[in-house]
Amino acid sequence: MGDFARPILVSSRCLEFRACRWNGMVIPDPFIRKLQVFVEFRPVCPECEIGLGVPREPVRVVERQHKRFLLQSGTEADVTDKMVAFVKSHLDSIGEVDGFLLKSRSPSCGINDVRIYPRLGKVGVIAKGAGFFGGAVAERFGHVAVEDEGRLTNFTIREHFLTRIFSSATFRAVKKARAMKALVEFHSRNKLLLAAYNQSKMRELGRIVANHEKRPVAEILSRYEETLYAAMAKAPRYTSNINVLMHGLGYFSDDLSQNEKKYFLDTLDQYRNGKVPLSVPVAVLRSWIVRFGQDYLAPQTFFEPYPSEMVEISDSGKGRKF
Repeated sequence: MGDFARPILVSSRCLEFRACRWNGMVIPDPFIRKLQVFVEFRPVCPECEIGLGVPREPVRVVERQHKRFLLQSGTEADVTDKMVAFVKSHLDSIGEVDGFLLKSRSPSCGINDVRIYPRLGKVGVIAKGAGFFGGAVAERFGHVAVEDEGRLTNFTIREHFLTRIFSSATFRAVKKARAMKALVEFHSRNKLLLAAYNQSKMRELGRIVANHEKRPVAEILSRYEETLYAAMAKAPRYTSNINVLMHGLGYFSDDLSQNEKKYFLDTLDQYRNGKVPLSVPVAVLRSWIVRFGQDYLAPQTFFEPYPSEMVEISDSGKGRKF
């Protein structure tokens, strides 16, 4: 545990990287600042890329006759075609990425909470939806982690996002190796994590790795990748995490005192009731892995799916629901 591949993340440039918002500001983001140590960021500002200056009149998504336009307040310029062309060109050339971290509510980068108006001027919102860039990202790259900085303040969403991007980065290395040995090792190390996410998909992935039909490696990798992304699309339920933790406890049942077992089970109850985060019972199991030299559990990514430095001291079980 502790050796992580470096994810590739596309992010909104105004988040921590450059003062490119419509008002000439940059948005400080401590999460992104910390994540830069472990991630290769590829920042982009779609509005700057289509020639809008900094500062600039803000743009607005306007819907007319069931069609959406991107209009600039003040100038009333229609920049829809420029934005659509940029989005297509940029996403066509982006290559492999492990996720997107975009600006919430942005008419260009927002993924689900962008205000949509019937026209320019002082008028009420008629709907909420995706921005031009964010919507295209969700449509074309929905198999990877796509989030905005607002949602990542929720602990469970953030944990799920981090787990997905680091798993994706590791699997990219497996694809590059193009060897069944690398795939078998990846699946073996991720068994407990996949069991927490989706047991039926975990078993399906096992059958793909077994490759009883002796299909080519490239085909196996493609099938595995598609199923892996489907397996990790939704955050695991806390009950699934508890099942995996109980499975882990079984490896030490003959080595622990009754008081140690009781302490662990009490900790699980606290996690079940949302009083402590998952990291608390996981830390107990990890201490036993070290203490008893448990070789099977030691490399399991379930116990450290992303760098421990990304865990905030303020994280608690209260962020479970989203």
